[in-house]
Amino acid sequence: MYLFLLNLSLVEVGFSAIIMPEMLVVLSSEKTTITFAGCFSQMYFILLFGGTECFLLGAMACDRFAAICHPLSYPMTMNKRVFLNLVMFSWVSGITVATVQTSWVFSFPFCGPNEINHLFCETPPVLELACADTFLFEIYAFTGTILIVMVPFVLILLSYIRILFAILKMPSTTGRQKAFSTYASHLTSVTLFYGTASMTYLQPKSGYAPETKKLMSLAYTLLTPLLNPLIYSLRNSEMKRVLLKVWRRKVDLHTF
Repeated sequence: MYLFLLNLSLVEVGFSAIIMPEMLVVLSSEKTTITFAGCFSQMYFILLFGGTECFLLGAMACDRFAAICHPLSYPMTMNKRVFLNLVMFSWVSGITVATVQTSWVFSFPFCGPNEINHLFCETPPVLELACADTFLFEIYAFTGTILIVMVPFVLILLSYIRILFAILKMPSTTGRQKAFSTYASHLTSVTLFYGTASMTYLQPKSGYAPETKKLMSLAYTLLTPLLNPLIYSLRNSEMKRVLLKVWRRKVDLHTF
């Protein structure tokens, strides 16, 4: 589980590092520019981290399902080799998605003012500037979103349903309440990420208002990374004990 959290934290830091600096520049000035190479790089890494997170969250749901529903066989089912294979698959899939989609988008000829009505370089607003027929790409985007976003999301929901039945069978009321609290927070974060990402990429040339598109993009690129540390770390009892020890050491050092 902690190997997944390590990689998830790297993905979230990558999202913030790629988006936040440029977004702050856009918000602090009325007009800003970005180079062609800079826009290409930003879109590439957004797709890389986004695709990787889709698969990582799916792998983490499988891990929780094995730990809660099959605790006795968990050490054999989710051994180190399985962990590494799932993590490597997530990163390789993210790199493949980013390489194919970014290269395809920037292979189109662009015309007009070359102004992106968005907070950062993302596929839908950049695709609106293309002068060529993008029908085939839209079919690819729809199919890719189904496979990369919706399929893992459905698998996560199915695993959570099984986990829910396992929680209901717990004899302890306190245990059920604690499990339900964690279960609900995980499901909220996952639904927010997959829901807004699917709405953004299922129809790249959708009829949503620009402000709506910006809010949806911010939800899965910045809001979810903000919530995940609270859900996966600060709600963890071991993490709380470690933070408490560090806090006590600092208090003792300042005292003496």
